[in-house]
Amino acid sequence: MRVSSLGDVLHNLPMVADLLRHYPQAEIDWVVEEAYVSLVRLHPQVRRIIPFALRRWRKSLGQKATRADIAAFFRGLRAERYDLVFDTQGLLKTGIIMGAAKLAPGGRKIGLGNGSEGSGYEAVSRIFHTDSIKLDPRTHAVARGRLVAARALGYAVDSAPDFGLPAVDEAPRPEWMPAAPYAVFFHGTARAAKKWPTASWIALGQQLAPMPVLLAWGSAAEQAEAEAIAAGVPHARVLPKLSMADAVRLARNAALAVGVDTGLTHIAAAFLRPTVEIYADSPRWKTEGNWSPLIVNLGERGAPPSVAEVSAAALSLVGSS
Repeated sequence: MRVSSLGDVLHNLPMVADLLRHYPQAEIDWVVEEAYVSLVRLHPQVRRIIPFALRRWRKSLGQKATRADIAAFFRGLRAERYDLVFDTQGLLKTGIIMGAAKLAPGGRKIGLGNGSEGSGYEAVSRIFHTDSIKLDPRTHAVARGRLVAARALGYAVDSAPDFGLPAVDEAPRPEWMPAAPYAVFFHGTARAAKKWPTASWIALGQQLAPMPVLLAWGSAAEQAEAEAIAAGVPHARVLPKLSMADAVRLARNAALAVGVDTGLTHIAAAFLRPTVEIYADSPRWKTEGNWSPLIVNLGERGAPPSVAEVSAAALSLVGSS
């Protein structure tokens, strides 16, 4: 169980491959925030996806339809008896979901015994566990879920992470996606301190000429930033507002992805696209893409990379792909 956010859901995908490697007959269900169902659906070995809509429900908790929706969610969750239930997020809300799930005889509920540095871990979530697994507070986000499962079940994590995402996108490209190789800039993020300056994005885009640069956005402020970047990069294009499924396709098909520490940047890295990850105000050890030579991680909390560093990495990846 990894409910949200986008990056959190992505970082938990390798648990599926690990569990099936050691228990090939396992059937795996996943509770996930409804906005991210399309990402989990890409994994062919997840049997059933159970959407959770807290973000939508809390806006209308007094409405009869919302209460009925919540009741339907819990009925669906409790329709199965599970041998193992994992919560690798460690929040009260995920603990409550774990608590509601039914166990088969001898079943176990397994969760985090402590949080990572700087995480929103809520210790009260442990009351819902039968087993609480403690990890080094500086455990990488991808390794965290993998290690919780491995230590609970007695196997070793001894391979690179397998996100289980199909590499080839066989669906026809939408109108907004060029047929030619393109770069995508994931410049937007919820926390302003994690951003890279607009002038730096413009300078990078100019270095990549004539490769098309696509600019995605998720809010009015991010749209304005995208338009400012595009104004300085003649071969850049601001995209229409994309659904989550289309945003994932944008990352999946990019010839080059450059982005700050945000979920879509990590998705590009999980699809093994040539990716430059920019760290400006978050610890690199927590989420850096460390499973492929096609991923370059630059910067650190309080020390964002220069335009020259990012340009050199981007041009190197484009040249080698």
